[in-house]
Amino acid sequence: MFKTQLEWALSGSITPEMKTVAADEGLSPEIVRDRIAQGRIVIPLNKNRKCRMVGIGMGLSTKVNASIGTSTDIVDIADEVKKALVARDAGAHTLMELSVGGDLDRIRRDVLASMELPVGNVPLYQAFCEATSKYKDPNKLDEEMLFDIIERQCADGISFMAIHCGINLYTIERLEKQGYRYGGLVSKGGASMVAWMKKNGKENPLFEKFDRVVSILKKYDVVLSLGNGLRAGSIADSFDRAMIQELLINCELAEEGRKLGCQMMVEGPGHVPMDEIEANIILQKRMSNYAPYYMLGPLPTDIGAAYDHVVAAIGASQSARYGADLICYITPAEHLALPNEKDVAEGVKVARLAAHIGDLGKLPHKTLPRELAMSKARRDLDWETQFKNALFPEDARRIRKDRSPSCDEHVCTMCGEFCANRASSAIFAETLEKSPKI
Repeated sequence: MFKTQLEWALSGSITPEMKTVAADEGLSPEIVRDRIAQGRIVIPLNKNRKCRMVGIGMGLSTKVNASIGTSTDIVDIADEVKKALVARDAGAHTLMELSVGGDLDRIRRDVLASMELPVGNVPLYQAFCEATSKYKDPNKLDEEMLFDIIERQCADGISFMAIHCGINLYTIERLEKQGYRYGGLVSKGGASMVAWMKKNGKENPLFEKFDRVVSILKKYDVVLSLGNGLRAGSIADSFDRAMIQELLINCELAEEGRKLGCQMMVEGPGHVPMDEIEANIILQKRMSNYAPYYMLGPLPTDIGAAYDHVVAAIGASQSARYGADLICYITPAEHLALPNEKDVAEGVKVARLAAHIGDLGKLPHKTLPRELAMSKARRDLDWETQFKNALFPEDARRIRKDRSPSCDEHVCTMCGEFCANRASSAIFAETLEKSPKI
């Protein structure tokens, strides 16, 4: 009989997938099993597709997600596959395929076939695209079409789905009573579902029939990531009533989904001021019994266009530090254009750096040894050891090669013969030999 990782964990069993995650993270399989049983770790999988084992959650290193996908303006399947491979090669742990233009089934299947990373998506995108194509009106989306698409995407091998279950009529009422927002609605899926509900005067079927959503994903052991459809698109909207109401519902649904045997994650907001990031994570963790938190950014300022990957990295390092488990990267093209391959690579690398900075505070026993090794290598002008410990060794090696020193190969062209470490190491050589600490 097929069981999800959660059901195996609840029965006391340790699966091969749990053992792999435990080995990767330096934990015992029993700890991984117990935290999966508690709903505090998830492993995005799909019984129809072999993929890399990636653990997300409490006590694990912070993971980075990269998003790709066509738009209605630019449809190039080969280019999206290239971007998926670039994201993988840059070190992304998971991928989201978020196309809204072209043959969506083919794009998804080609991306899934091209790589071994766990791949996620947002089924509402395809649902509203197909409703527009069939009826010339996205608000004529049929509920059965929506559930059929979720099933079809799971059958193809999707490992986690961002599904907007937390938007309901009460949540929309909060949005209206507070007088809307500075930043509006910035989630494509969330905005489309709100429009559908308002037009049809109906409750969100993903909320109303939540058990049906869970039953589909559970059948394939797909992680249900409770989508953040009313996330703040402006720091002025952070912690407004609509955002908090949706978070509250999602945290409740995470508990309900676990009771039904499905692995669950909760998604977090996009724009959050720096001083509110910690509070946001505390709130999510306490209300969801420490379900894995998938953070979209967050961006602590609204005016960083063209450098929003840096803005997001600042927010992501803080969110990782305080307990976020999966970071969704942001590229330099955010808010401006569809990202290209260069944007994808840059976004992944900056997000990985942010995740590592956060893990220095969250998991020092795992991260500090590498930091110390790098520090000693810099002190000793040991370039190969520096490259070995750098987060991006190829980039570091390339820059040094492009501007290599002409006078002394041990130094760099920044200081040349005025190298501080070369001079001071000679002065303190005797002290270093006697020191038991170094």
